[in-house]
Amino acid sequence: MSTTYKSDVEAVQDLVVKYNSLRKEIGKVIIGQDEVVRDVLISIFSRGHCLLVGVPGLAKTLLVNTIAQSLGLTYNRIQFTPDLMPSDIIGTEILDESRHFRFIKGPLFSNIILADEINRTPPKTQSALLEAMQEYAVTAAGKRYALDLPFFVLATQNPIEQEGTYPLPEAQLDRFMFNVLLTYPEFDQEVQVVKNTTSDYRPKLEKIISAEEILYFQELIRRIPIPDNVLQYAVSLASKTRPNTPAATKDVNSFLSWGAGPRASQYLVIGAKCHAALNGKFSPDIADVKAVAQPILRHRIVRNYRAEADGVTVEKIINDLLQS
Repeated sequence: MSTTYKSDVEAVQDLVVKYNSLRKEIGKVIIGQDEVVRDVLISIFSRGHCLLVGVPGLAKTLLVNTIAQSLGLTYNRIQFTPDLMPSDIIGTEILDESRHFRFIKGPLFSNIILADEINRTPPKTQSALLEAMQEYAVTAAGKRYALDLPFFVLATQNPIEQEGTYPLPEAQLDRFMFNVLLTYPEFDQEVQVVKNTTSDYRPKLEKIISAEEILYFQELIRRIPIPDNVLQYAVSLASKTRPNTPAATKDVNSFLSWGAGPRASQYLVIGAKCHAALNGKFSPDIADVKAVAQPILRHRIVRNYRAEADGVTVEKIINDLLQS
């Protein structure tokens, strides 16, 4: 497939066509979860990563497998367990028949990685994954190995079973562009899911976009211009979440112990650019920033004891900031 366009405007128009085709193709398998699919695709085109939080049985594995097939990318699922070591995901050196050390690549060498229950594995292995997410490379036996591009990590967490877990520290959570919450499907959607999964229904998925095109569109998103007032709004929104600073609101000072850092501002801007492009706009506005604010800020602000005692949720705090 060619990635040669006469202009960026033409490229954005083609991105919209491919995005709508992707949504239609994914919809053959994934019933509902429209916002989840949108956020995952925005992360991919923004060169970010997703943390997916939901109870078991909500098709997290099926979702990422379906997206990988539609994108024509390689895919690996890694089940994170307490005994998983960094070499289990990165790879290791072996002594071959000619008595030379040879590096055997681990499952991280794939375009899309499903890190299932990332909080079940010790910090050392979590750090190995997060290094790969940040650097797009891994280090083994003192040598650096570049990962295949595009590279995207979809990590999952189970919010209801916390025994035997190693929760991700805030600094590591910050590496994820989105924290996406999966909820139970609506009744009609669940009826359709059960009907499809208890029959011989086996949809054939078509490859909509290539790895080369994804890399091109990732660069295209960054070239999209953003008005100064929208850029300032994104930075201001992140600044307002920081307690005991001039920009903080009364509720932020009362209910938060920590706010979002500069990486939140960066993701708000790049996320707004991508949201605008996927909706056929050639420049983002404040509505695009607001559309991606919840999943970007949700895991970057930390409630204090008073907020937990009063039942003040992170989502409510963010909504109040968006409406102020």
